[in-house]
Amino acid sequence: MAGTRPRLALTIGEPAGIGPELAVRAAWALREQVECVLIGDAALLAVVAGEIDPAIRTAALAPLALRHSGLPSFGTERLSVVDVALAEPVVPGQLDARNGRAVLATLDLALEGWRAGWWAGMVTAPLQKSTINDCGIAFSGHTEYLAEQTGTGQVVMMLAGPMADGHPLRVALATTHLPLKDVPAAITGPGLARTLDILDHDLRQRFGIAAPRILVTGLNPHAGEHGYLGREEIDTIIPALEAARARGIDARGPYPADTLFQPKYLHEADAVLAMYHDQGLPVLKHVCFGRGINITLGLPLVRTSVDHGTALDLAARGVGHADDGSMREAILAALHMIRSQA
Repeated sequence: MAGTRPRLALTIGEPAGIGPELAVRAAWALREQVECVLIGDAALLAVVAGEIDPAIRTAALAPLALRHSGLPSFGTERLSVVDVALAEPVVPGQLDARNGRAVLATLDLALEGWRAGWWAGMVTAPLQKSTINDCGIAFSGHTEYLAEQTGTGQVVMMLAGPMADGHPLRVALATTHLPLKDVPAAITGPGLARTLDILDHDLRQRFGIAAPRILVTGLNPHAGEHGYLGREEIDTIIPALEAARARGIDARGPYPADTLFQPKYLHEADAVLAMYHDQGLPVLKHVCFGRGINITLGLPLVRTSVDHGTALDLAARGVGHADDGSMREAILAALHMIRSQA
């Protein structure tokens, strides 16, 4: 922590995408509230900052110097940038696998700095999985990588954002990036138990909700319709919810997903647990896109991100076309979570 401003790491994601611009814009706009330390290629970020506004000043820091003497603070006059040099110059909108290792190195440095106490949590700009995979490193995503690197057995992906009336909409997922044909087998009693435990715990500890109310969808249409449209609700989901309630978790359902996402039900909930990615997230992104955020629950550190991808097409058009609203919300959410658990 530095002064009264909490400190967060902000990784810039795919350098050829809109991540660098979003990181600079949001960090500068919110610098009075939170000190965001950008992690990425310092030369690239200096150029981007100048194109956004010549008044934005950056200060490049070498990782080796930080390891030796810690992280200095420059107040609100400059944005700190921990330099992770790219292998090749960036052409906006064009992926280059030769920069994949540097992209992954920004995540490693964000974790290193959290362990060292340089910052209290991390916010991540979108990256391109193919850039890392194409450089020879198997990589399935931020969420899975952070879980592996922190030794976390299970994490929960949750997206959040405001509804039209301002009420928070939070949608957590029982399964994430799976082919649809693999989802039923991935929904198990023990898995749902761990997911509900993590969701309930983090809503209490990191969102300050004393008694979270969780609404749970069924897997099948009409929540299985008493077994006529599938037995997953009867055999797996209902027993998991009964067991969760016995542990003191207010988990209700399973409800048909096609009718659950209405304000009259959502206003009674602190979170919805959906069974798979495209069951819950289309609704949230329709309601909250541009203001929604991605949160990884279950990690030992706070991690939030934007609710969109790298937008290579926008990056190719140059600075000034990307909306940093989701990035700002991700930073503010991380700030709120850190203060709630303090």
